Amino acid sequence: MEIRIGIINSARELAFESNQSAGDIQKIVSTALESDATFFTIADEKGREFIVPVSSLAYVEVGSESSRRVGFVA
Repeated sequence: MEIRIGIINSARELAFESNQSAGDIQKIVSTALESDATFFTIADEKGREFIVPVSSLAYVEVGSESSRRVGFVA
């Protein structure tokens, strides 16, 4: 699943693929926002972890869980 995270005052966004479901990502972010946490972490499919400061969070975009198509469409 593709995840995009926007950071305030940054021209770039974090974009990566994750094995976590859309529900898991939503739960992680909403728990961090509701509990006044200073950061939250999300792991990508390669095992790297991204630590995102909640105070600088602009948006979180979660892509669809559909598989990618490979090949030509006639």
